Amino acid sequence: MAASPHTLSSRLLTGCVGGSVWYLERRTIQDSPHKFLHLLRNVNKQWITFQHFSFLKRMYVTQLNRSHNQQVRPKPEPVASPFLEKTSSGQAKAEIYEMRPLSPPSLSLSRKPNEKELIELEPDSVIEDSIDVGKETKEEKRWKEMKLQVYDLPGILARLSKIKLTALVVSTTAAGFALAPGPFDWPCFLLTSVGTGLASCAANSINQFFEVPFDSNMNRTKNRPLVRGQISLLLAVSFATCCAVPGVAILTLGVNPLTGALGLFNIFLYTCCYTPLKRISIANTWVGAVVGAIPPVMGWTAATGSLDAGAFLLGGILYSWQFPHFNALSWGLREDYSRGGYCMMSVTHPGLCRRVALRHCLALLMLSAAAPVLDITTWTFPIMALPINAYISYLGFRFYVDADRRSSRRLFFCSLWHLPLLLLLMLTCKRPSGGGDAGPPPS
Repeated sequence: MAASPHTLSSRLLTGCVGGSVWYLERRTIQDSPHKFLHLLRNVNKQWITFQHFSFLKRMYVTQLNRSHNQQVRPKPEPVASPFLEKTSSGQAKAEIYEMRPLSPPSLSLSRKPNEKELIELEPDSVIEDSIDVGKETKEEKRWKEMKLQVYDLPGILARLSKIKLTALVVSTTAAGFALAPGPFDWPCFLLTSVGTGLASCAANSINQFFEVPFDSNMNRTKNRPLVRGQISLLLAVSFATCCAVPGVAILTLGVNPLTGALGLFNIFLYTCCYTPLKRISIANTWVGAVVGAIPPVMGWTAATGSLDAGAFLLGGILYSWQFPHFNALSWGLREDYSRGGYCMMSVTHPGLCRRVALRHCLALLMLSAAAPVLDITTWTFPIMALPINAYISYLGFRFYVDADRRSSRRLFFCSLWHLPLLLLLMLTCKRPSGGGDAGPPPS
């Protein structure tokens, strides 16, 4: 008996459905371990996320407590201009406040803290101190007119005339006077010392007058009287004039015209040649060395009235000594000289600066050996001066090789005691006045 078409379609449908159900059950049984592991991973991820959430919550509470205990300041008022001459005392207000500490249990995240409970003023003493500090700051910023006190004038004029440099000039002049042949004349010696000192004060004062705008850029010279405005330019020029005129007059009339002419020439050379040349060429160092070499020559001419070989030898010693002294000093001040706009060997020609210092250290050895040849000292002097001349030559060589700040400082400090000791040895070994004269001819 043949089946009907409806019955065949029903059997086919039932077979398909059954096969599908069987396939899904089998796939579910096979994939169940993987789904279980995936479910565990999701649970672990959710647990880690909850840990992060708890950590952030604790950080938020801690930060909130810390912010409540921090110092609270109101918005600062605009600072008054320092050029105002009158300021009311009511403008100075207290800016120091303190937060009242709150205990942790009293904090509530749902309640916003009240500002009146957070801010309170410091005690009255602290407020008064802050007002005084504010007044002092405003007083410091305000432009003031500097008043010159009479008791401050000697110290200001001493710094204007570079009193230490002037003392060195007078001492070298005295050494030249004492080393000259002939009897020692005390009145002439005093007049020579006073006249040379006044001429040196005048030259140094005029030098500072010309270099005011440049000294203000250097740390070494920014505290000079004219830079700080402690005295006026008119007073400085008047002081220089009052020193130059009597100084040259004393040297010309009280000593001799040759010494007076040398003093006047030295003032001109220092103020009109060396000072402007410092901003033009490195030749200023050689010109300045000539200025420093003239004072012992003036001492010799004051005692003898003439320019002899001994005068030139003393001038040569001072001339050569200044190169290791000044070059070592300028090496440590290269930044200052560059900032001030000065043309120095240590800035523009550092290699030449070291070579020149070494050459003149060695020249001191030869000049010391020439002293007994010119009958100024005995032959004991070059032997006694050999250790100190060899030592300064060694330091000059170290400065030439190392080219650092340490070697330059050692050379500079050595030059400070080398010159006085060398002149003292020359005085000790001075040849007697009649030592070189021949005896009476035989009858």
